[in-house]
Amino acid sequence: MDGTPRFTAEFIAGLDAVAAAEWDLLAGPDNPFLRHAFLRALEETDCVGAEAGWLPRHLLLRDEAGTLVGAAPAYVKGHSYGEYVFDHGWADAFHRAGGRYYPKLLVGVPFTPVPGPRLLARPGAEAGTIRAALAQALAQDAGRLRLSSIHVTFPHKAEWQALGEAGWLQRLGFQYHWHNRGYASFDDFLGAFASRKRKAVRRERQQAQASGIRLHTLTGADLKPEHWDAFYRFYIDTGSRKWGSPYLNRAFFHRLGEAMAEQVVLVMAEQDGAWVAGALNLRGTDTLYGRNWGTLVDVPFLHFEACYYQAIDFAIAHGLKRVEAGAQGEHKIQRGYLPVETYSAHWIGHPGLRAAISDFLDRERPAVRETMAALEAEGSPYRRDGEG
Repeated sequence: MDGTPRFTAEFIAGLDAVAAAEWDLLAGPDNPFLRHAFLRALEETDCVGAEAGWLPRHLLLRDEAGTLVGAAPAYVKGHSYGEYVFDHGWADAFHRAGGRYYPKLLVGVPFTPVPGPRLLARPGAEAGTIRAALAQALAQDAGRLRLSSIHVTFPHKAEWQALGEAGWLQRLGFQYHWHNRGYASFDDFLGAFASRKRKAVRRERQQAQASGIRLHTLTGADLKPEHWDAFYRFYIDTGSRKWGSPYLNRAFFHRLGEAMAEQVVLVMAEQDGAWVAGALNLRGTDTLYGRNWGTLVDVPFLHFEACYYQAIDFAIAHGLKRVEAGAQGEHKIQRGYLPVETYSAHWIGHPGLRAAISDFLDRERPAVRETMAALEAEGSPYRRDGEG
């Protein structure tokens, strides 16, 4: 025996096959989207599954004693929707060349562009070895199933770097996050803005509430079925108009409220005694994650108030370090949310496709960083030296 840890890999078709306590011990408390309850809620309400094109194939890694030491949330996919790391061009090019891009394997959280660990490992000296074993098991399984590729989306930077060192292709993206610099209040936060930008935000907040709008922030026991029914109406109406086919259903939101009420922060807008809009956030240990938004009314700046400013208010009041406002949206910059790098790693089975994607990514990464720098330089509202 050389002392090298030996692990047994198992792929499961749903999280009902693993105890919540076992899974959550690896996932940790920081990121609510990795919790067994969140991922299981997606499965129980058929938001993921064969019909949705997200077939769960989660990886479990056990040591010789049978203890769960590693895991990865994974899905066999027949399309590229709901991922927020866009590879449609890769798929189209491979198909034109006579290849078969789908099915593929996605390691991440469905419909959720939130950075977090993806190769979940028991804390300790062997964590790096466990993550390497998880990556190797995923690649071996993809080969057995004749999957074209594996895509690890929104991992932490350290995982991204380790996968790159193991030969996976590295992709760079960005989204917009707000950082709490020890602000005592929203006005204290605005004090860091240049004068003109500070006045603009105050004007937006006033206009958002000028139509008799009242904002309510609900969490824990304050959440009732009526709130979820109303929020689903907003979500489905707005989602259908913007994207055509929203991914989540009414049952999921109710299940989320039952299973994770303490992590939910739901901002609801009331007008003339009726709920008219809402923004869904989930709370981690030190971060508030903005997720879904919907509205039945057209009120100027209500979206910014409910999704961005209320989130900052909550984070300051509860001592949270960050608000992560999700994918896309340059308009977030002038409201205090600055560009932050996000990552994905890609195992590509076909040598020709791998070479083409590798060349593309080598050119894309510096372009992404240049774009981030330009956006921040041109749009940041924060006061520079000499500004009022």
